[in-house]
Amino acid sequence: EEGGRRIREFLNGVKEVPVISTTGRGTFEATIRGHGESLRIEYKLTYRRLEGAVTQAHIHVGPPQNSGGVSAWLCGNPSPTVNPPPDTPTCPPSPSTSSEPQAVVEGTITAADVVGPAAQGIAAGELEELVALIYAGKTYANVHSAKIPGGEIRSQLHVH
Repeated sequence: EEGGRRIREFLNGVKEVPVISTTGRGTFEATIRGHGESLRIEYKLTYRRLEGAVTQAHIHVGPPQNSGGVSAWLCGNPSPTVNPPPDTPTCPPSPSTSSEPQAVVEGTITAADVVGPAAQGIAAGELEELVALIYAGKTYANVHSAKIPGGEIRSQLHVH
């Protein structure tokens, strides 16, 4: 199989909408592989020094300077307000110092992992549409925390 198309982004609070002042930092690395039934996104999310307990992380549909709906979960910690789909990786705690190893979440997104957002024209399972929006620069990854539930760190996704 071909090597795939790669994404590598740095997440921080300045890229959030609205801008968030936080010590939190992270990276999102992914490779888009395959086509048709074999299409998938293999990803690695890392983060550290978030100011609130990590609750969830996603790929959202939205252009820069805008927020949008959740398309795929990267990790989630079930709670009364967070309900990740089955088989969603757990979000590890965010290390509080730069000297500690960063938190790492790895996974693969397939069509079965796409949850929407239906209000933005993506039905559950429509991975090809999500990938098209990633190529168009209209998606972002972010990590949500208990302190900043709307998202503490973020970056638009760009294919390199």
